[in-house]
Amino acid sequence: MKLEFEIGWMLADGGMMTRTCARAALAVILVASFSIAISPARGQSKSTDADSSAIRQVIADFIDAFNRHDAHAWAMPIAEDGDFTNVTGLYLHGRKDFEARFTELFAGRLKTAHRTATVRHIRFMTPDVAAVDADWELVGSKASDGSENPVRRGLFNFVVTRQNGHWMFAIFEESEFATAR
Repeated sequence: MKLEFEIGWMLADGGMMTRTCARAALAVILVASFSIAISPARGQSKSTDADSSAIRQVIADFIDAFNRHDAHAWAMPIAEDGDFTNVTGLYLHGRKDFEARFTELFAGRLKTAHRTATVRHIRFMTPDVAAVDADWELVGSKASDGSENPVRRGLFNFVVTRQNGHWMFAIFEESEFATAR
């Protein structure tokens, strides 16, 4: 004996909805739901564009302060409780420690250094928190023996947070790319 049946749902008018129709209906519902879910993000694009521009400006001002060898201005975007890790693994906590460290470096090994940075990517985790990657290049820094270092390149990673209307570096890490051998 052969048993055949059709999987379906009973409609209000007594008819049946087949599996194919059900799949099509489900696809329409999912597309509509997805469109509704992303529509708030579309509405935020102007805000996100303005925030991205503001973050880029903070980083540009940060680099300008470095190139003036102004430790106080270089430290200003660091949150009061911000964390910094450099290419050697040195960890500093807070703006005060960061400024003190760079006051020493700008008087010594970084006295003639010049740095550039190009923002590679900004990703907003929330409207007030973003992750930022920026390529950097450093020339004119000195080695511990006083000789000039070769051009150095690497990546800055920032977690920036909006605090009292200003974008601040909650986390700032720098890594250095390996030199070709």
